[in-house]
Amino acid sequence: MANVCDYCGKRRMSGNNVSHSKRHTKRVFHPNIQQVRAVINGAIKRVRICTRCLRTGKIVKPGQPTTAG
Repeated sequence: MANVCDYCGKRRMSGNNVSHSKRHTKRVFHPNIQQVRAVINGAIKRVRICTRCLRTGKIVKPGQPTTAG
């Protein structure tokens, strides 16, 4: 299953684990993807959205009042 946000396209990133002795080993950072129901083009659809997009109000949930701004 792809761990990608349907709205912003955020996907996994790679980096390093760094131990106390400064040894580096590869690791992966996964985005926090949630499956939510959202209003898209007037229809309710199930989408996979990262929590950053949810928190900033980039999508509208059904029954949620739309706020301008």
